[in-house]
Amino acid sequence: MKKLALVVAVAALAAAGCDRGSEEAGAQPGPASTSAAKVSYGADSIAAGTVAQAGSNADALDAEDAKAFLQSAQERLEKMAEEVSHASWLASTYINVDSQYTEALAVERYTSLAVELAQEAAKFDAVNLDPETRRMLTMLKQGLVFPAPNDPKLTAELAQIGSKMQGMYGAGKYCPEESAGSEKGKCYTLTEMGQMMANSRDPKLLKDLWVGWRKVAPPMKPLYERQVEIGNAGAKELGYDNLSVMWRSKYDMPADDFAADMDAQWNKVKPLYEALHCHVRAKLNEHYGDDVAPASGKIPAHLLGNMWAQEWGNIYDIVKDDDMEAPYDLTQLVVDSGMSEQDMVKVGEKFFTSLGFKPLPETFWERSQFVQPQDRDVVCHASAWNLDGKDDIRIKMCINKTGEDLITVHHELGHNFYQRIYNQQPFLYKEGANDGFHEAVGDTIALSITPKYLKEIGLMDEIPGEDKDIGYLMQQALDKIAFLPFGLLVDKWRWQVFNGEVKPGDYNKAWWKLREEYQGIQAPVARSEANFDPGAKYHIPGNTPYARYFLARLQQFQFHRALCEAAGETGPLHRCSIFKNEAAGKKLRDMLAMGASKPWPDAMEALTGQRELDASAIVDYFQPLMVYLQEQNKGRDCGW
Repeated sequence: MKKLALVVAVAALAAAGCDRGSEEAGAQPGPASTSAAKVSYGADSIAAGTVAQAGSNADALDAEDAKAFLQSAQERLEKMAEEVSHASWLASTYINVDSQYTEALAVERYTSLAVELAQEAAKFDAVNLDPETRRMLTMLKQGLVFPAPNDPKLTAELAQIGSKMQGMYGAGKYCPEESAGSEKGKCYTLTEMGQMMANSRDPKLLKDLWVGWRKVAPPMKPLYERQVEIGNAGAKELGYDNLSVMWRSKYDMPADDFAADMDAQWNKVKPLYEALHCHVRAKLNEHYGDDVAPASGKIPAHLLGNMWAQEWGNIYDIVKDDDMEAPYDLTQLVVDSGMSEQDMVKVGEKFFTSLGFKPLPETFWERSQFVQPQDRDVVCHASAWNLDGKDDIRIKMCINKTGEDLITVHHELGHNFYQRIYNQQPFLYKEGANDGFHEAVGDTIALSITPKYLKEIGLMDEIPGEDKDIGYLMQQALDKIAFLPFGLLVDKWRWQVFNGEVKPGDYNKAWWKLREEYQGIQAPVARSEANFDPGAKYHIPGNTPYARYFLARLQQFQFHRALCEAAGETGPLHRCSIFKNEAAGKKLRDMLAMGASKPWPDAMEALTGQRELDASAIVDYFQPLMVYLQEQNKGRDCGW
């Protein structure tokens, strides 16, 4: 997850953003917040712009006024963004009343400025302008994720709500009175619960953890309802019908066209997901029996090895066939290597420098958070930050010595190297070509974490033969393919909330309707409107748009295919690694340096030769697995 220091909603993704399974590692959604209050230099939220008085008489405005306004606005926003970034970093790494208060004040000032500038930008809507000036003005209007109306009281309230919800999430713990496999009286952090969900096969414990973590969310519901109300009012002042339209308008195409393209790309990969779902459900049934894991219908959400059932790689041991030997256990390789958490980051840095990127600055190593402190509450959600729009780049993680976190490290560093290479662009262009690009870059690099790469860096002695490839692809699919419907539905839920299609009295009902329809999973216990299960996912209280992760999961394979072609690789995509390849590195660096200076189809074309999102790359990558799954699923009652 990428987190630009100025972004109100904090990456990873997940990841970023990446949203990577354990609350995602991501580019900014993690650190800087991506909600209405934080601004980001290219991370999870868009840095809105600078305010300037273009003139009180809109009829007299001309192109020169617009350019002068943009110059002033970007200077003012950049200065304020740095202030917000530092306050947000403090609030994420020292969670207490004072840090939240400080962050809320900074966010309030930034939001007020950004709203003022956005409204000033709207005064140029009828002025005849060159395409670049028009593009920058549009970006300025769309800069905030949750824009406040031009009302100081509402701006302050919005900032306080955002900071409070993030603090509630970051400090959340589950304190079971009695639970199978847990110590009575002990409270568990989300990180600890995530590890238990990944490793335990005790269905009672898994259910307890699943239910226990979601107790953090109900107090957020009235706050979220009010936040949506204020944000919608702010969006209307900027000329949008509601936040749904505003969010979907940021992709260089009409809002409805963007939503339609998301659905079209999903339909291309849906057969692969359905085949995977069918196989996984059958294997869970074999392992747990009918009483726990039914052989037909929806899969109980607590059995998939992840708190949100968004990625399923942790249950590979259940899903694999008896004769399917994984090519390697990345976690075991990390543990056996003896590397520290910081060493894992050094490994990730070496990949990027092998492609021609400059090494990370010394301040990165001095100021980043690599492990969870023992003396205070922090937001562990992985994220990548740039606090000054220049070289003060950092990651914020609570790294575990696992294969998953080694991949997350590569993802977060992808944000950082992206942020750094476009840092000479104007303030409004210090972003990814679209937010999905930022999330995709690190994951594109992670696709090169192949046996070939692991041997080169000394983690493996020999490259496994192709007879192990199905096991490798299964591992990949349990994360990459399993995630796709979740990546799509999170913002589908929010779009419905924002446009009024889903009322507050149906928040939870609508959430589970989408999860059942798209993922084919169900809650392990009855849920009602007394619950607020969307709030148990960081990106909801953190106000980080989620469509970026769906886009990134598709874009990364499109990028990977193009980079492998540039590297001269002719074998299967899943065996390709661009580590140390100068040609691929130059192609990647040239595209990243563009930032947001051009519409995303231009950036896509620069790297891939294509101007559209193309799900065929991910289908090609997993084609051998699809053949395998179709054979395995013969005679099974697939679907839900």
